Amino acid sequence: MTSQLHLIKLSVGTEGIDSLRDWQTDPRAQAPDGLPRHVTRMWPKREAELLKGGSIYWVIKGVIQARQRILRLDEVDLGDGIRRCGIVLDPELIATAPATRRPFQGWRYLEGQNAPIDLPRGRANDDLPPGLSAALAEIGVR
Repeated sequence: MTSQLHLIKLSVGTEGIDSLRDWQTDPRAQAPDGLPRHVTRMWPKREAELLKGGSIYWVIKGVIQARQRILRLDEVDLGDGIRRCGIVLDPELIATAPATRRPFQGWRYLEGQNAPIDLPRGRANDDLPPGLSAALAEIGVR
């Protein structure tokens, strides 16, 4: 049985899910069709697997807090001749159970069985600081 493949990415400078959502509404963070997109230097070698329902899981302040479905990968040229990958995303940000992550550069693959579960719609990660919420989840209190 194969597991769904996802990406995991740090959302640098983001304070929470709301500020990630705000950033993605800026035209500079959107594909030409208005969908949110993240531009990265590296093109995923496992593109076909990602495009079969994969998501990007956002690490905010050291904790996975949300995910977005990956819709497509676009080639992006910023005028310098360097081929970049535009990861075009569904605008819906889905809150996830918190999971701590150490800092890393770029993005990483995330196998489906290792991805945090989605929180019920309308439920954010509570009012607890993300690190505390993640620590409680790790010891099974949440």
